[in-house]
Order: sequence, then C-alpha cells, then structure tokens
Amino acid sequence: MAFRTIDLFAGIGGIRLGFEAHGCVNVFSSEVDIHAQKMYEENFGEKPFGDINDIAPDKIPDHDILLAGFPCQPFSIAGKKLGFEDIRGTLFFNIESILESKKPVAFLLENVKALRTHDRGMTFSVIMDHLKQLGYFTHHAILNTLNFGLPQKRERIYIVGFLDNIEFSFPRPPMTYKNLSEILEPEHEIDKSFFLSADIKKKRWDSVKGNPPIPSIWHENIGGNISALPYSCALRAGGSYNYLVVNGERRLTSREMLRLQGFPSWFKIPLPYSQVRKVAGNSVSVPVIEAIAGQMIKALKDDKPSKTKLQDSTIQYTLELS
Repeated sequence: MAFRTIDLFAGIGGIRLGFEAHGCVNVFSSEVDIHAQKMYEENFGEKPFGDINDIAPDKIPDHDILLAGFPCQPFSIAGKKLGFEDIRGTLFFNIESILESKKPVAFLLENVKALRTHDRGMTFSVIMDHLKQLGYFTHHAILNTLNFGLPQKRERIYIVGFLDNIEFSFPRPPMTYKNLSEILEPEHEIDKSFFLSADIKKKRWDSVKGNPPIPSIWHENIGGNISALPYSCALRAGGSYNYLVVNGERRLTSREMLRLQGFPSWFKIPLPYSQVRKVAGNSVSVPVIEAIAGQMIKALKDDKPSKTKLQDSTIQYTLELS
C-alpha cells in the first residue's frame, strides 16, 4: 500500500520528490507563491492550492503523512528573526489545525537551524509542546546537506512525528559530497550575462582569502569578506546576485542552483533567472528529504514499539554533524 502525502508550503516540490522516491502518492499540495506554483505545475502536472488560510482543515483530503517546509524567514538568522510576531510564523498553527483535524499517522516538518534557538528556545518549545498535545511522538535533528552527497553547506532542522510510539532513527549520512565539477555546467556553454563585470571581478580577487581551489564557489558574507570553498554556502532566496560566485568569474546558472539542491536533470525550469534564484533558495535539499523519507517509511512498515518509556512526552533526537 502506498502512503498518501500532502505537500504544504510546497515550494517547487522538493519534499514531494523525496517521498515519491519511496512510492508515496501525493493527494494535495499548497503553495502561495505564483512563480513556485508555475514550476510545480510544470513538473508535477498539477497547480498547488494557494493560501493555506483559504481552505478549512477538514476540506483537505485524507492522508497518511503531512509534509511541510513551513516559512523559515521569521526564524532565519538572515532575516529579522521575528518568529511568531511575523504573520508567516503563525502558519505553524495552520499545520497544527490540519494535524488535529485529519490525524495523519506521521509528519515531517522542515525549517532553518535557528528555529531551535529562536527567542532563547521558547519558539521551538511551543511548537514541540503543541505537537505533543496532539498526541504525536516527535524526533528532531539538524542535518547538513553537505553530508548527504551535495556540495552545499546547508544546515536545517527536521521534525518527524508519529501517532504511535514506534522505533525511528534519522538517517546516518555518507559524510561525502560530489565534486563541484559534477554540478557546474561547462564554461563555454555559459551565457555571457552570467559573468561579472571587470570591476566586480577585480574586487572579488582583491578580497578573496588564500589560494582559491578550482573549482570553487566564492561566498561573500554580511561583512563583505570573501571566502573560496570547494562547495557552496547555503543558497538564499534573498541573497544578492553576487552572493555566490563560481571561480571568481560568474554567477551560478539556474540549472546549477537546482543541482545544488539535488533536483534531477529532467526537472523543468519555466521561470526567469530572478525567480529561479528565489525558489531554489527557498527549496529543500532533495537527497536529505529522500533519506529521511526512507527511514520514516521503514518505521511505519516495521511498526515496532519504541524501547523508550516516554509515551506521553516528546521524544527528542538531535544529530549534530559538521
């Protein structure tokens, strides 16, 4: 039997891809951004429902696993970190209402690492307490994309929950990543519009630290410092056009950004570059999701009682890997 999923705050479908790899069938999706909707529809053949506030929880199709990469800007260190004071931060409570109404057997939530420490840990504590009150046994981990085969340093928190107290463990990653040469497109095929102006290029080379490896992606931090690494720093929806630069020469292409997130080569790109930067920066890393999905499906199918006695409390599992 295939598990049915719903894909909330779906973006361009990265979480869905990870679960479909394990035979899950998606029965509902929701995404408010019209550009992400367009790419989602182009690749999955269905246009996501818009604002999740516009549909009552009981009108959402029955499902087995709820998936949600709920908005991270309210908690991000790159944003203002307003948390629940930001209207987007309250969207967690939409998830809570759907869990309460539909009672799926499991869920996966994804957000930025800073969610765990926002407001001295109070925001995360509220979220976990609400999930516990709904009757879910929860596990959380901070996982790094860099450890799951992709050359992108991207730490995110993943929260998994089950209605039954069953055995579950987060995936142990291979701790290796592809060489950038497997991600980057051939230089002679790159349009001239991606290359830096002479002035910007000179500033990068004058500021870079050490002897840059080739290939490398140069990262400019908030202070203006430049570092050249054999992998990319986290893609960001709001990053400047020169935030990440390949070999001190040019910007990442649309296809390269999607490859850094683990999207397959067949994934269609019907958007202008400015919008691809946004949806890629807001997306998830597909291999990480696929690995977690495999563990969740295994746990549900094995249905082994957990050895822990914490049947009425949140079960927390934190895996820190650099």
